Amino acid sequence: MYALIDCNNFYASCERVFNPSLNGKPVVVLSNNDGCVIARSTEAKALGIPMAEPAYKLKELIEKNQVTVFSSNYVLYGDMSHRVMTTISEFAPEMEIYSIDEAFLLLDGFQLIDLKAYGEKVVRTTTRNTGIPVSMGIAPTKTLAKAANRFAKKYPNYKSVCVIDTDEKREKALKLLDIGDVWGIGRQYATKLRYYSINTGWDFTQRTKSWVRHTMGVVGERTWLELRGTPCVEMDRSTSKKSICTSRSFGERLTELEPISEAIANFAASCAEKLRKQKSLASILMIFIHTNPHATNQPQYSNQKVIHLPVATNDSTELINFALQGLKSIYKKGYRYKKGGVIVSEIVPERPLQGNLFDTKDREKFNKVMTVMDNLNASYGKQKVKIAAQGFDRKWKLKNEKLSPCYTTKMEDVLEIKV
Repeated sequence: MYALIDCNNFYASCERVFNPSLNGKPVVVLSNNDGCVIARSTEAKALGIPMAEPAYKLKELIEKNQVTVFSSNYVLYGDMSHRVMTTISEFAPEMEIYSIDEAFLLLDGFQLIDLKAYGEKVVRTTTRNTGIPVSMGIAPTKTLAKAANRFAKKYPNYKSVCVIDTDEKREKALKLLDIGDVWGIGRQYATKLRYYSINTGWDFTQRTKSWVRHTMGVVGERTWLELRGTPCVEMDRSTSKKSICTSRSFGERLTELEPISEAIANFAASCAEKLRKQKSLASILMIFIHTNPHATNQPQYSNQKVIHLPVATNDSTELINFALQGLKSIYKKGYRYKKGGVIVSEIVPERPLQGNLFDTKDREKFNKVMTVMDNLNASYGKQKVKIAAQGFDRKWKLKNEKLSPCYTTKMEDVLEIKV
């Protein structure tokens, strides 16, 4: 059996943990640069506030209904996610973190346990320890566990835990599950399946295996089998990311190379830090920049540069150097740039390192420098020590006028209780 645990309205719930006066009131969280809605509380959804809607279009609705608006505070959300995952990990021998607010548990060997009662204990403990409300779906496959989780969220009588452990329950659930809500079936496939009068998960399972294979390929067949109760999607036991991307929209439109270089240097340094944290090296680096595609009255330009590194690395100085070389090769004057980013891929373990006959860099020395820098930043605060190319001006910094405090990661933001 598999369990999927999902945090309810995660970003909004994180804000409520430290501001309980917001409970029961509409809350929304905005994307980078306070652009679009990326998270809504249940009350905000009830007001008809759609996902991905630009904030400026909702100004009147927000003011009329006294909706509390927050800039995205990823430092807070990341730390709260870590607390949730740490609590969840105590309840099963194997866990797969699927996203910042979702995790799968493998419940092999739990046959003699009342899974409903066990799930309620997990939900109760997680909410008590972290303040974040969660829901749990339990089923024989990961795809069915995803479906069960939807029902656990939607219907209060489940008490946040839905178990699909019989064919009768599976049939009932799939007949209520819209085909567009099936994990692994995207919008295009959902439209295609509706053309064939397949409107629910149950309709999909009634088609033949050969028809599904012919229409949707191996991935569709795997989803079909999972919905019929046959596990095909195993737990992902790898802890390292296959690629790492750091990108941001700039706080203001940038036209000169210098501030864009500073931003790209910071993105490359962030990728390097993440690589070191998971004890990995990257073999490929990609840099990209582009203007605002929605500003149709302005000249448009976008480009990217892929660099195959001579030796796989997680050295900030090296990645920044290559990133800036790549940026210079694609930057063009006369454009108002909205966004840039760095992606590292072809990620390999730190050891053993595949060297290069013509490599002259003293890698052991630079590894020690990076270790010292990471230790200092861990002790005294993020980016207290950094590479000069990362700069100090930060004209590219995101707009976040409604940012909440970092309650759990900054001493100056820790709540004070006066008695």
